[in-house]
Amino acid sequence: MTFSDQLLNWFDKHGRKDLPWQQNVTPYRVWLSEIMLQQTQVKTVIPYFERFTQRYPDINSLAVAPTDDVLALWTGLGYYARARNLHKAAQTIKTKHNGQMPKKIEQLIALPGIGRSTAGAIMALAHNQRAPILDGNVKRVLARYYQVEGWPGKKPVENKLWTLAEQLLPEHRIAHYIQAQMDLGATLCTRTKPSCEQCPLKDNCQAFLHDFPQNYPHSKPKKIIPIKETYWLVMQSQSGKVLLERRPPSGIWGGLWSFPEVESPTEISDICTEKFNLNIATVSIKPSFKHVFSHFKLSIHPHLIEGTITPMQINENNNGQWYKISEALLLGLPAPVKYFLHSLQ
Repeated sequence: MTFSDQLLNWFDKHGRKDLPWQQNVTPYRVWLSEIMLQQTQVKTVIPYFERFTQRYPDINSLAVAPTDDVLALWTGLGYYARARNLHKAAQTIKTKHNGQMPKKIEQLIALPGIGRSTAGAIMALAHNQRAPILDGNVKRVLARYYQVEGWPGKKPVENKLWTLAEQLLPEHRIAHYIQAQMDLGATLCTRTKPSCEQCPLKDNCQAFLHDFPQNYPHSKPKKIIPIKETYWLVMQSQSGKVLLERRPPSGIWGGLWSFPEVESPTEISDICTEKFNLNIATVSIKPSFKHVFSHFKLSIHPHLIEGTITPMQINENNNGQWYKISEALLLGLPAPVKYFLHSLQ
């Protein structure tokens, strides 16, 4: 029995068939789910997917949405570049493709935020076209089955996995096969403690037969994760409003609203008075905490600064705005900012 036959037989009995994006399947719903599932678990994604599709049921409704509203719906899901690219891609589809998801893989890959694997998933799951995918689950299954040496982040290793993924594609039931690959990696062929005895591929899995499956795929060479520090200026006016700044469109928390930051506490007084025209009454240092990104840790030191706002001429370059906390919580916010605003209430 072939690799695909074994996988499809297993899928018919054990595969996931009731996920929200598997109902009322459209290219848009498949695309949205694939973007949300990048580096995020299914159980985390489900409520976000349901809220998002309720607000934006199709590409056109997403394309005309304000960026702030899109980012607000994404708050807490992380990796916010995904939301920005999703929004840009929807606008491109609306203007260049008449609001219809392209049906050619090259056109999909040309859209912001869609790589070869996501494009393959859209082609297979939404259009039943033969196209491979290579997400984290599939990389793991193939690396173990063929005992592929090396870290998949290295191009030669990734290319080898792509070749295998393409060679294994069946002629029929392509959507079920692609889903089966993802399901096997998510439920049995897990990163730690894989359930090999229950796996339909165990009789030919080279890592199971000759080594420890947990050793594959090889891990990324370890680097020391740097710790960066920042000081939040949590400015609160006499009426209880807080000042937030929109962050630059690219980079960490791009396009989201956050507290102004400085690199040293010695700058706090000057920044508050000169840039934001706040007459400081009190400054209280709140407990520091860390927020972990994929490539560094951010040590955050919040300073709650209460005072009165003096009339000012708004600078064209000043993105700061004063909000009631209830209003601020409706904006696109990084998760730690949202948490801190709740604590102020």
